[in-house]
Amino acid sequence: TYISRVREDPTVENGLTIWCVSDNLRKGAALNAVQIAELLGRTHLKKG
Repeated sequence: TYISRVREDPTVENGLTIWCVSDNLRKGAALNAVQIAELLGRTHLKKG
């Protein structure tokens, strides 16, 4: 993963804009999708 072009974001107080890129060679895209779904489920869905 590479992060570049870190700059102040004038539209958000204390905000930053960044350029970030990575690839899925070390970890399969399917596993990434599962991990994202799990994270969204934990943070945005309420039980019962």
